[in-house]
Amino acid sequence: MAEPDSTDFDLLWYLESLNDREFQIFKNYLQRMIYDLNLPKVPQINSETPKEQLAALLAISYEGQHIWNMVFSIFERMHQNDLCQRITGRRNRNMEACKALMRRKFTLQWENRTLGEFHSRFFCDVAADVFYVIHLAYDPSSRYSARDLNVFLMGETASGKTMILRMAVARWLSGDMWHNTISYIVPLTAHEINQMANVSLAELIAKDWPDHQAPIADILSDPGKVLFILEDLDNVRFQLNIDECALCSDSTQRVPIPILLVSLLKRKMAPGCWFLLSSRFTNEDVINMFWKNTDIFTTLHLSNDKREVYFNSFFNDRQRALAALQLVHDNEMLATLCRVPILCWITCSALNQQRDKEAQDLELCCQTPTDLHAHFLAGALTSEAGLTANQYHLNLLKRLCSLAAGGLFGSTLNFSGEDFSYVGLTEADVSVLRSLNILLPSSTHKDCCKFIHLILQEFCAAIAYLMSVPRCQLPSGMRGYKEKRERYCDFNQVFTFIYGLLNENRRKILETSFGFQLPMVDAFRRYSVAHMKRLGRDPEKLTHHLSLFYCLFENREEEFVKMTVDPLQEVTVYLQTNKDMMVSLYCLEHCCHMQMLKLSVQRIFEGKEPTVRPTARLSYVSTGTGFEDLLSAVAFNRSLTCLSLNCMSISLNMFSLLHEILTEPTCQITHLSLMKCDLRACDCREIALLITSGCSLRKLTLSNNPLHNDGVDVLCEALVHPDCTLRSLVLVFCCLTASCCNFLGKALLLSPSLKELDLSVNHLKNYGALILMFPLVFSCRLEELQLFGCFLTTEICEHIALVIVANGNLKSLELGSNHIGDPGMQLICDALKQPSCELVNIGHMLTNACCDALASVFTTNTTLKRLNVLRNSFSDEGIVKLLESLMHPNCTLEIVGLPLSGVSTETQQLLTTVKQRKPNLIFLSETWSAKEGREIGVRPLSQLGSIIPNSNLQHMFSEFSPPV
Repeated sequence: MAEPDSTDFDLLWYLESLNDREFQIFKNYLQRMIYDLNLPKVPQINSETPKEQLAALLAISYEGQHIWNMVFSIFERMHQNDLCQRITGRRNRNMEACKALMRRKFTLQWENRTLGEFHSRFFCDVAADVFYVIHLAYDPSSRYSARDLNVFLMGETASGKTMILRMAVARWLSGDMWHNTISYIVPLTAHEINQMANVSLAELIAKDWPDHQAPIADILSDPGKVLFILEDLDNVRFQLNIDECALCSDSTQRVPIPILLVSLLKRKMAPGCWFLLSSRFTNEDVINMFWKNTDIFTTLHLSNDKREVYFNSFFNDRQRALAALQLVHDNEMLATLCRVPILCWITCSALNQQRDKEAQDLELCCQTPTDLHAHFLAGALTSEAGLTANQYHLNLLKRLCSLAAGGLFGSTLNFSGEDFSYVGLTEADVSVLRSLNILLPSSTHKDCCKFIHLILQEFCAAIAYLMSVPRCQLPSGMRGYKEKRERYCDFNQVFTFIYGLLNENRRKILETSFGFQLPMVDAFRRYSVAHMKRLGRDPEKLTHHLSLFYCLFENREEEFVKMTVDPLQEVTVYLQTNKDMMVSLYCLEHCCHMQMLKLSVQRIFEGKEPTVRPTARLSYVSTGTGFEDLLSAVAFNRSLTCLSLNCMSISLNMFSLLHEILTEPTCQITHLSLMKCDLRACDCREIALLITSGCSLRKLTLSNNPLHNDGVDVLCEALVHPDCTLRSLVLVFCCLTASCCNFLGKALLLSPSLKELDLSVNHLKNYGALILMFPLVFSCRLEELQLFGCFLTTEICEHIALVIVANGNLKSLELGSNHIGDPGMQLICDALKQPSCELVNIGHMLTNACCDALASVFTTNTTLKRLNVLRNSFSDEGIVKLLESLMHPNCTLEIVGLPLSGVSTETQQLLTTVKQRKPNLIFLSETWSAKEGREIGVRPLSQLGSIIPNSNLQHMFSEFSPPV
C-alpha cells in the first residue's frame, strides 16, 4: 500500500499496515497514553474497536497533532521503524515545504532593490547586534532563551522593523540562523488580522499555504519549533484585554480573532511556541499586557555612529560624507529628520544633488526640512529634464500632490490602482515615481503603493494646498474602516511645510525647477497675519503655541514672523526637547507685546550649558524637571514677575540659585510657587532665607508639601523678620494641625506685611481656628483668610461672627467644605448684616434652610461684592429666594456663584429677569470659562495643573480651508 500524498493524513493507511496482533498492542498502548496525557477518554475506544472505526473516532475526538504524536510514540515503542521513518520523512518534507513557501512569500526584498545594494549591506552591518539577540533568543540552550518567549522588536515609523523581520526569515532559509531550533515560521501582519472575524488556529496557519491546506498536525506536533512572527502589533484594531476564562486551547475551534490572538500570546494555544513581534511605541498598553520578565525587548535606533556608517555607504566618498554629516550634525532640525534610514536616504539624495550642481554652499541651500524635501522632489522629478522641467513633469507633480493631499484628508497612506487613476496618474507615471523611489510598494497592502515616508506625503500635501489643486476624494478614502496607522488627524507637519514654502527662497526651489508659481501664497500669508490679530484679542482660541512656533521657525522670514506673533499677549509652550527650546526661543524674541509666558520645561539641559539666552519679555514661567541651567538663563529677565517651579524636586543648589536670583537688584519676581515639590520641614530654613533676604517677593505658594507644624514654625519666625515683605502665604494641604496655629497667630499679630493667608485643606479643627481668630479680633493687618476644608463645625461660628463684626481690615473669608451647619450659618449671616462688617467676599457651604438668612444679607450688607456658593445644592425654592433678593435696590453684589444647573423653567425665567435688571452682575456657573476667571481675578482648577500640549493648529485655520 502506497503512502498517500494528501495533506489530510490517512491514519487508516498506517493502521492497515499492522497485523491483528500488532493492532491489539497498538490499542493497548493508545488507551494507556490517553490516560497518561490526560486527554478526554472516548468509551468507544477499546480492545474490540476495528481499524476503520478507531481511525474515525480518533479524528473526531482529538486534534491532529495529538493523534500523530501518540501514533508516532506508540510506533516507536512497538519498534515499527518503517512507519516511524515514513512519519519522520513526511514531517521533513513538510518542513521543506514551509521553507519553500516562505521563500516565495519573502522573495521581493523591495527596500533592498529600490534603495540600492548598500541599503541592504547597511542593515546587515548595523543590525548585527539585533540578529545576534534574536538568534540566541530562540535557542533553548542559550541563557537568553526562556519558555514561551516573546521578543519585541520596537522602532518608530520606517525604522526598519519589517526589513529586519524579512532578513531574519532569509537567514533562517539559508541556514544561517535558528538551524535545528525553528522548523516552521507562521508570518502574520496586523493588516491581515484586522480583516479576520472568526477563525481557528489551523485556518490562521494555513492562510499562506496552497488551497489553504497546511500540515497542521505536523506543524503543531512540536510547538517549541514554531515561530509566530506578528508584524505591527500596535496596528491591531481589536481590544486584546480578553478575560482568561474566554481563552481557547483547541486549534480547530473557530473563535473571534482577538480571542485566538490572545490565546496564542498567552500560550493557552500551542504552548511552548515562540513569538517575534514588531511594533511602534504608540500602544505601550498592549505590549505591557503580554510582556513577561523573561521576554526580550530590543529597539531599532539609528545612533550617530550608525548614521555615519550610512552616510559613508551612500556617498562612497569620505570627503562628501563628512561634509554632509557635519551639516546634519550642526542643524538640529536635519539631525532629527535623519532618525531612520529611509529619511537618511532622502537627506543624502538631496545633498548629493546639490553637491553635483556645485551652485552654492550646502549650508545655505539646505537649512530646513522644507529645503531638503524641495530639493529632493525637484531633483528627482526633473532629473531627466535638464535644468528645468517640461509640462509633463509639472503635471506629474500636481497629480502626485493631489494624491498626497487626498490621501491625508481621506486617511489613506496605501494607494491602489483606482486611486492613481482618480488623480490622473497612469501606470507609466506610477512606474516613473517608483523608479525614482518617491513611491514604494506597500509592505502590508497587496498591489498598493505608498510614499517612501509619511513626511514626503505631508510635504506634497503642503504643495497641493498652495498650488490650489482641485479637491479630490480617493476611492480608498471612502472605505468605511480605517486601520490605526492610516488614521491621519494631526496636520501640524503639513502646516509647518506650508509656512516653510511661504519663504520666497525655499519656494523658489520648486518654482524655478518646475517653471510655475504657487498661487495661494499671498492669500495664505494675508490670512495668517489677519487671523493672528483676531487670536490676539481672544487667546482662548489658540491655547498652545509650540505648533505655531515650529511653523514660523520653518519660515524664518523675519518681517513675516514678527507680523504673525506681534498680536500675542499670552503664550503657552510645553518643551520636551532641545529642538522645542530652540524653536521657542527664536519665536519668543519676536513677541514684542507678550505679557504672559507659560513655559513648561521637562528634561532639557541635563548636564549641559544653555547656548542661547532668551531676550523675550517674560511674566510667567512654569517649569518641570531638570532645568536649573535654563532657569539661570531666563530668570534674570527684568520683566519676569511670577516664577512657578511646581511638581519638581528642589535641591540645595536650586535654593542657592533662587537666592541669587531673588536678591539681584534688577529682579522683579513677586510670586514664587513651589507647589507639590515634596518640601519637608528641614527645607523651610532655606525658604526662610529667601523671604528674609529683602527681595521683591510678595507671594509664596507652598501648597501640597508635607511641611508639618515644625516647618510652619520656621516660616513664622521669618514672617515677623523686619526684612520680610511677604504679603501672601499659601499653605494648602501642608499636613498642618491646630498646634501650628500658635505660631501663625503670633505671625498675624507681628508681621509687618502679611495680608493674605490660605490654610485650606489642613486639619486645624475648631481649636486651631479659635487661635487664629484671636489676633483677628485685635484688628491685625490680614485682609484675606481661607479656611476651606479645615474640619470646622458650628461651635466656631460665634467667634468667626465676632471677627466679621470687629475687624475692619478683613475683606475676604472662605469657609467652604466645613460642617458649620444651619445654626452656624445663621450666626455668620447676622454678623454680615451689621453696619461695621467690611467683608467684600465670602464663601460658604449651605443648605436650603440658610437661604432666608442669606437673602436678607443681600438686602442689608452694603460692602459684600462677591459671594460663591456653587458647591452647594439648593432647591428651586431656595434659588428663587436668592434671585429675588439680588434684585433688591440695596443689593451691592457684583459677582455671585449660584448652583443653577437643573433648575425649573420658571426659575430660569426669573434668572433672565435678574440679568435684565442687573446687567452688570456677573453670574458664575459650574462651566464658567477661563476668560471669565481672569476677568474677576480667579483661576479655574483646570489651569492650576501641568500644561498639556494641544495640537490645535489645524483648527486655527479652519476658516481658510485648503482647496484640495
